[in-house]
Amino acid sequence: MELNVELLPWQQDVFGDPTRFKIVAAGRRTGKSRLAAWLLIINGLQTERGHVFYVAPTQGQARDIMWSTLLELAHPVIKSSHINNLQITLINGCVISLKGADRPETMRGVSLKFLVMDEYADMKPSVWEQILRPALADQKGEALFIGTPMGRNHFYELFTYAELGDDEGYKAWHFTSYDNPLLDPTEIDTAKRSMSTYAFRQEFMASFEAMGSEIFKEDWVQFNEDEPDDGDYYIAVDLAGFANVESATKSKNKKLDETAIAIVKVSTDGWWVSDIVHGRWDIKKTAKKIFDAVHYYQPVAVGIEKGALKNAVLPYLTDLMKSGQRFFRVEELTHGNKKKTDRIVWGLQGRFEHGQIELNKGDWNAQFLDQLFQFPNQLVHDDLVDALAYIDQLAKVAYHYDYEYDEFEILDPVAGY
Repeated sequence: MELNVELLPWQQDVFGDPTRFKIVAAGRRTGKSRLAAWLLIINGLQTERGHVFYVAPTQGQARDIMWSTLLELAHPVIKSSHINNLQITLINGCVISLKGADRPETMRGVSLKFLVMDEYADMKPSVWEQILRPALADQKGEALFIGTPMGRNHFYELFTYAELGDDEGYKAWHFTSYDNPLLDPTEIDTAKRSMSTYAFRQEFMASFEAMGSEIFKEDWVQFNEDEPDDGDYYIAVDLAGFANVESATKSKNKKLDETAIAIVKVSTDGWWVSDIVHGRWDIKKTAKKIFDAVHYYQPVAVGIEKGALKNAVLPYLTDLMKSGQRFFRVEELTHGNKKKTDRIVWGLQGRFEHGQIELNKGDWNAQFLDQLFQFPNQLVHDDLVDALAYIDQLAKVAYHYDYEYDEFEILDPVAGY
């Protein structure tokens, strides 16, 4: 008996990957349930003992989503099927069971070879952690998590953990509804015109963004890839922790804060954000990132957030200055007796609203805008936004000069004396 397995390009990538635990965030009508059906069938045919589970938020959803699809695709290799208990027995004796996460007691005490958790964001995380993960242990079974995001919750945390790449047993994929070539893109565009931006991003673009606070609005954001002729560069640094970076990144419950280095050209017309360098680095690499940015952009001033982290990185910066024979003064940035929310709103909201901030296009844009639009959501980091807000404290714009340059003789071209 032969199965005619037909998969979309993105489905082939996931299907053929050997990673044990696969996490797929995908938009509506992408084809994720059909991929799940094929994986249930193939893994079922390859197991000599044990069960294969498909788990949806409720048993009713499991029946509606998967039952008819399994009967259609697996017809040549089905020995028997029972709709009352939602079980399909394959010709090799393996049983595929459809379950509801709302009835976790029905899933205890089994040995699982393969598992699909569909719309994991709608389930309690304890179903996986306390019941289904242990059931995979004796056979070293595999699992597929699929779903459309619902803000920042346990599905987001699992996706982020897999995306970090520190655990070779987990891997994450992200697909939008546009990745399904069988779905007419004009239909998606039509839906976009009738939906809110937030709803469209979540349902069709599979965005994990949480419901925004409306402090910063999308139509305020302006891009400009052309560097302004006038103005001076300033660099502000929001430091994250350095210690135990490698081991800390393996935590699946929290994505670490990042160090963010905001590089901005300031003029009387406003701010042009050239770049925001960000990442999780050890203390030496952090110092090198700061030094390289200063060396390249030659800012008027460099500011680092006050505190123990600044004191820790300064000796490494000093060593780099000595070895590179390039010296600069580091200004101490403070909270100014303001809460972080107030400080960021004060520094950025008015400027964005009145078009006084322009963003250069770069790889940092997506993460910065995600943080900006969700601010001050506690489930969303704000490192890049915080670094940019510090420019308000650091930059001092010279609006005019009361003297002519040719009245002075430059005695020291390096110091400008």
